[in-house]
Amino acid sequence: MFIDYATIFVKAGRGGNGIVSFRREKYVPKGGPDGGNGGDGGNIIIKANKHLNTLLDFKYKKHYKAGNGENGKSSNKYGKKGEDIVISVPVGTIVKDAETGKVLIDLIKDKQEIIIAHGGKGGRGNAEFATSTNQAPRFAEQGKEGEEKKIELELKLIADVGLVGFPNAGKSTLISVISAAKPKIADYPFTTLVPNLGIVKVDEFKSFVVADMPGLIEGAHLGKGLGIQFLRHIERTRVLAFLIDCTIKNPKENLKILRQELKLFKKELLKKPQLVVFTKIDLADEDLIKKIKKIKLNDKQIKAIHYISAVTHTGIDNLIKSMWKLLQ
Repeated sequence: MFIDYATIFVKAGRGGNGIVSFRREKYVPKGGPDGGNGGDGGNIIIKANKHLNTLLDFKYKKHYKAGNGENGKSSNKYGKKGEDIVISVPVGTIVKDAETGKVLIDLIKDKQEIIIAHGGKGGRGNAEFATSTNQAPRFAEQGKEGEEKKIELELKLIADVGLVGFPNAGKSTLISVISAAKPKIADYPFTTLVPNLGIVKVDEFKSFVVADMPGLIEGAHLGKGLGIQFLRHIERTRVLAFLIDCTIKNPKENLKILRQELKLFKKELLKKPQLVVFTKIDLADEDLIKKIKKIKLNDKQIKAIHYISAVTHTGIDNLIKSMWKLLQ
């Protein structure tokens, strides 16, 4: 199951207490103070892991608590530090303070991490308070409470090329042909309910990542269909590929609506380099193909137009080369 949003509660560990203790040995009946400090509480750490691709775990576990520090001991022995808790999340996860909405970190690299809640400081033992005028202090310090927070986790997939189109435009079929991804494919709308990532190999040493997004419909930016749930994943892509079914009544209008939905969601999206890909060319007759190829698309961000059939592999190699060229 693909989950790209979660709210969790974290509490760092409490610091251990310092203690009051005095050195007592056979021949030292009135030894000085030797109460040790308490250990610091454990931290809550959030760390990016490239092997994860969903926030599903946080659907079942929402509360995380780090270990408390141990109390200090006699003979100036410090208490043990509380155990840290490391929470692993997918690369591309944005961590926010749920109370203020402030972005605390955007984890865009593998193993990148942040201490999201610091453990409380351990209290000082009475040995720390000894002075020339008070050589036998009979008090110690209590440990401090650890930080406590409500955290929002928002996953935005990181891909090089994002496939955008209406339901049933052929996005899933295309990604299954150009990569090893195996999305569900059928001849009815909304087959794809979650984003799919596929690695496209250009040659032995070159590759890039393509994201197949669930189909958009008009009004997606307002929450219609599945679009609003996944539009944020398009933000991470470097190149947009608009897939248009060439057999529909008005393909140019179809493209206009798709681009408008992206603009209304976040206008910066249309500043990315774009490809227009007319799909299912194997189902079109010669007259329709001529009609499609006469369509003029006057926008400086549209870098190339392709005519493909994922079923017969027509135009696929040229499309991959075009994607790679734009990414360079």
